[in-house]
Parts: sequence; C-alpha cells; structure tokens
Amino acid sequence: MKMTGNTMLVTGGTSGIGRRLAEAFHDLGNTVIVAGRRREMLDEVAMTRPAIMGLHLDLDDQVSVQHAEEKLRRHFPALNVLVANAGISSMEDVTAEGWDSSAAEAMVQTNITGVLRQLAAFMPLLAGKDGATIMTTTSNLAFVPRATLPTYCATKAFLHSYLQSLRWQLRGKNIEVLELAPPYVATELSGRHQATDPRAMPLDAFVAEVMTLLERSDHSGGEVLVERARDTRSAEREGRYEALFATMNPAC
Repeated sequence: MKMTGNTMLVTGGTSGIGRRLAEAFHDLGNTVIVAGRRREMLDEVAMTRPAIMGLHLDLDDQVSVQHAEEKLRRHFPALNVLVANAGISSMEDVTAEGWDSSAAEAMVQTNITGVLRQLAAFMPLLAGKDGATIMTTTSNLAFVPRATLPTYCATKAFLHSYLQSLRWQLRGKNIEVLELAPPYVATELSGRHQATDPRAMPLDAFVAEVMTLLERSDHSGGEVLVERARDTRSAEREGRYEALFATMNPAC
C-alpha cells in the first residue's frame, strides 16, 4: 500500500479507528474523504480538520450509496484507496425473555451488506489506479469469538473469509486487498465504557502501530495485525483455541 499520494475514502470515518486512520493518512499528505451517516459528526470533522472532505453515506440505504458513488466519480476521479471501516456492535443474550433478532439483523445489514455495497459501488472506481487498495476492518474476534457478541463476531468472521476470496479474485487486477483485524481498542464501538476501559488498547497507540506496519508492508497474507492481536489470530493453528475461548468466555 502506498502511504502518500493517495485519494482515499474512509467509511465510518467520523469517529474511532476510522477517524484516527483518516487523520493519520491526511497528515502524510493524502487526499482523504471521510464518509458517515451522522451529519453532525461530519460537521464536527469539517470544523476540526477542514482539509478532510466529508461525504454523507448511509450504507443501509442503497440510494445513499449510489449518490455517494456519483459524487466520488465526479469530484474525486483519482480515488485509489477504500478503507471499509464502518461497523456496529451490540451484545446479545438469546436466553433473555423477549429476545428477538432485530439487533442481529442490524449488524448483518451494516457489517456485511454494507461492506458488499461499498465494494460493488466503489471498487470499479479504483480499477487501474496506481496503488489501488482496499482495506477492510474486521476484528480479532473473527478468530476466537466472545460469546456475548455472537452476531458481531460472526459478521467479522464472514468478512475474514470473504476477503480471502476477494484477494484471490483480484490477484491479477492490481488491487491490493488488506484486512485490518484490531484487538480490543479504546473506542465507543460497544458503548462509552469501552473508550475508557483500561483493558483496551489505546486508540492512538493502535493507529500508530498500524501505520508502521503499513509503511513496512508488514502484513503477511494481507492481514494487518498489531502485536496485541497476534495471539488470538494464531490460537487455532497452535492448538490453543479451546483454552483461549474458555478464558475469554468463563463459565461463571
């Protein structure tokens, strides 16, 4: 992946990992567009980082995706990098009285269908561009799930598998496919408590390590893994899966 001279779209770029990545790439001199569905967050980015462009995009709305594609094609013809970062998470207890599938369906819609819509709409814009890259945010919970987040973990496992196939299909098309699989990071993905949880990796430290890995092209198999994520990633092939699952999901 080129680190400079890019025109980049970062979806889910108004907060958390997406925003910090957008700022880090902008600091390197790239043209950066952040996309999100909350207009007030886009306005806040414009106030603090006026050189970063904002794009309203609701991945749950196909019409919104089409409008975004048209704007990008018209105003940013040099687009060569897509950072597909948008995602949502929520805990689920299927044993709770009155449990239904609404939260699970919302996660599937955003985390899976939203990524597929991004690829269908924006991947053709990258074709033939120097340094064309797709980087999609998954999670190290794709490799060992946390049982209180069954659907979230499953959506990320889907993306992990999908990206392997996408990488194979695009192997001759000059589009690099990267998977960014974060550990537990101090963002508000699952709520405000996560942003201040001392167990979470500090957001700035995470992004700094990611940028170093990208600069060094240190992403074997297309997987961008900070050191804190590597233990989970290798658990199954090293025969530690059951023990780690039990540690992450204690019986009581």
